[in-house]
Amino acid sequence: MKTIYLAGFDVFRKDAIAYGEALKARCAHYGFLGLYPLDKAAPAGLCGPDTARWIYEANINLLRRADMVMANLDDFRGPGEPDSGTAFEVGFAIALQKPVWGYSSDRGTLLDRVAVATDETRGKGERLDARGFVVEDFGLGKNLMLACSAKLVAGDAEACLAAMAESERRRSCRGAPAPAED
Repeated sequence: MKTIYLAGFDVFRKDAIAYGEALKARCAHYGFLGLYPLDKAAPAGLCGPDTARWIYEANINLLRRADMVMANLDDFRGPGEPDSGTAFEVGFAIALQKPVWGYSSDRGTLLDRVAVATDETRGKGERLDARGFVVEDFGLGKNLMLACSAKLVAGDAEACLAAMAESERRRSCRGAPAPAED
C-alpha cells in the first residue's frame, strides 16, 4: 500500500485531529495509507522553539517515509498563496523526487484572484497586487514553482485522491505483464 503525506494548513483547523482521521479514512478508501502531520503529539514538557523543532523533524521524517505527497494548496492567510509550511513540504518532496499532487478549490488564475491595479511604469501594463508587487501572468492558478512541480487538481481532497488512485491504476495497468498465450 502506497503512503501519502497529507500536507496542508488543515493542521490549524479547530477540528484538526478529527479532520485528519477522516482524511486518512478517505485515503484508505482509495487504497492508500495516509500519513498526517498530527498523528503523533509532541512530547510533554517541550515548549516554544523546542516544540517547533520536534514538529519540524517529525514532519520531515514523515515526508521521507511517504511514497508521495498530497497538498492542500488552497489560499491560506491571504489571497493567491497557500500555507508557507505546505509550500516548503512540496519543495522538500520534489527535492526527494517524490510525486506531489496538489488540490485547490480556488478558481481562476493567480492574476484573476490577486491583481488589483495596473502599472505602466515599465510600459508593459503589468498587473499589481494590493501591496504593489507584480503578479505573474502565466495563466496558472498557483505560483509557477508549485504549478510546474506538482500535479494540480481543481477541487477538494476527495477529487485529488480520486485522481491519484486513477493515475496509480493506469500506471499498474501499463506495468502489468501481457497475458500468456495458449
